[in-house]
Amino acid sequence: MSTEFPRRRMLTAGAALAGSAVLAAGVGGPAAAAAPSGTGERKPRVKPTIVLVHGGYADSSCWNATIGELQHKGYTTICGSNPLRGIPTDAPYIASLLDSIAGPVVLVAHSMGGTVITNAAAGKANVKALVYVAAFVPDVGETQGELITKFPGSEVAPVSVPVPYTKADGTTETDLYLGRNGQAAFAADLSTADFQILQATQRPFDADSFTFPTTAAAWRTIPSWGLVAGRDKAIPPACERWMYTRANARKVVEVPTSSHVVMLSHPRVVADLIDDAARAVG
Repeated sequence: MSTEFPRRRMLTAGAALAGSAVLAAGVGGPAAAAAPSGTGERKPRVKPTIVLVHGGYADSSCWNATIGELQHKGYTTICGSNPLRGIPTDAPYIASLLDSIAGPVVLVAHSMGGTVITNAAAGKANVKALVYVAAFVPDVGETQGELITKFPGSEVAPVSVPVPYTKADGTTETDLYLGRNGQAAFAADLSTADFQILQATQRPFDADSFTFPTTAAAWRTIPSWGLVAGRDKAIPPACERWMYTRANARKVVEVPTSSHVVMLSHPRVVADLIDDAARAVG
């Protein structure tokens, strides 16, 4: 009797078993390898969600280049849409976003977004790190108006365009837009074409945003990181250094040639600092 058919059947069965093993490894192998098999072994690290908050004269798209870098590193990213109406509105709004996220969070902010996260993150156990990117880091009782004039060098006021708007209750307030002549003060290291897109898609902020006092200082209980934009003409670099030092930032990175919009002109540096913070608290 020929043994060719049984031999082929055995080879086929062996191949099928091998294929099943490969599929199993692809689905659950790495996770199983990383999982603890007994007491005393470390559990696999869970990457935190990165929540990014924009500031004035911008919208969530200002983070696009940085998001690309972070997603390449394997991070889940969410851009919070900052209302830019001032602390009483902005902080609760971002706080509600934080409440919706399961697992650890690294909270990142640019410019006026720094004031928002300083208030919004207070008491949030899931926020493990704060990263300030050319951002305000106020203490309780301080306003952005006080901080932006603490050191000389801010040039955004003359290129800000006031536009009245009517609120739901019929009262009139003022929005501030970045004017077409604002590139040198806000985004000197972007191309003219890129600045024109930024200026066209911006979200204005309520002028009263500079008058609301900070009610909480999350950086007193949550570790922080900071980035200084060396040629910032919106928030003076000296002010950024001073605020980060006061907040006892674990690490401060300086980009000597950067304008205020460092997340657009140097996204990899920004993403690397966020990654440092996430690894440190992971």
